[in-house]
Amino acid sequence: MVDLARKNLLHDKLRFFITISGVAFAVTLVMVQVGLFLGLLDNASVVIEHADADLWVTSKNTPNVDFAHPFFETLVSRVRSTPGVKYADNLILTFMDVALPNGAQETSVIYALEDFKRWNLPWRLESGHLDNLRSGKYVAIDTSATKRFGSFALGDYREYLGQRLKISAITQEAKSFTTTPISFMRYGLAQAISGPRLFGKTTYILVKLEQGANLEKVRADLKQRLPYNDVYTRGEWAKRSRAYWVVSTGLGFNMVVTVFLGCLVGIVVVAQTLYTSTMEHIKEFGTVKAIGGSNRDIYRILGWQAIISAVIGFFVGLIPTFAMGPVVARGGLHLLIPPSFIMIVFVGTLLMCLLAAMVSFRKVAAIDPALVFRG
Repeated sequence: MVDLARKNLLHDKLRFFITISGVAFAVTLVMVQVGLFLGLLDNASVVIEHADADLWVTSKNTPNVDFAHPFFETLVSRVRSTPGVKYADNLILTFMDVALPNGAQETSVIYALEDFKRWNLPWRLESGHLDNLRSGKYVAIDTSATKRFGSFALGDYREYLGQRLKISAITQEAKSFTTTPISFMRYGLAQAISGPRLFGKTTYILVKLEQGANLEKVRADLKQRLPYNDVYTRGEWAKRSRAYWVVSTGLGFNMVVTVFLGCLVGIVVVAQTLYTSTMEHIKEFGTVKAIGGSNRDIYRILGWQAIISAVIGFFVGLIPTFAMGPVVARGGLHLLIPPSFIMIVFVGTLLMCLLAAMVSFRKVAAIDPALVFRG
């Protein structure tokens, strides 16, 4: 059956090429679009996932990490005195205008802490040292800012809200969902530059638990001590931040439509070519019935044709998918394709092609074995 299916497919090499191309196009479209989607969502929570904090204390109903609302920084003392808390620090996340050497202005997302190393922020340095951030007017900028800020180097200066700051470190991989460049500076410096809005205020409290502490019990105690704040685990806060962009921007619906269109293209191309091939070999299928073959045997032939098309088309589709990675990276985006998603697409491709083959099943079921004896 497998051999007959293969011969039918390869009988017309041009049609077979079109079939494989249709499957490959569908695979590439789905994987690239969803890969970009996952890459953007990864940026939405990348700082949360790298920060060495077990719990995040936020203002009430904060929708995601970028839309922080200030609250009194003195609340950190209540957190530190909670049983099971090893240490806790205030974190400021805010936006600042940055004056560039060419006279233009850009915006940067600011993460401000007193002790960055304690919280593993930033998690990857390209050059420079973080120690300078703890004193003086220094700033660390991520390499992704080059697209907006232009080129910069250690020792250069940039003006944040009119304050001239020296670049003491350059980081990597710190990106925001909106592609707004991320900068890191000392907590007190961020307060001083921001003015009255952040005097005596913070936007988050990072919490590290003692070894063996019961996370849910500590969280319940914190909620009781801080009734006007929310307390999230790292996973919950990352999920909430990603979900905001999926729902509020319609990005999730856009991905559903893209995946649907990709699958539709694949089904239409495969169904059309398999149906045409079936009609051209209708007498051969009649011969199979005439010598005692059943509809099930013929369905198996058509099924194998679909599977062969799916497997070859899937692997052909992987080539342009991974080739798009460096191209996308040059555009400042990130193509994230986890192995589990590759397996999902592979299974989906098989199901797509088998579904397309069903178009031919009905025609085959009605074949009259006597057809082979007619002129």
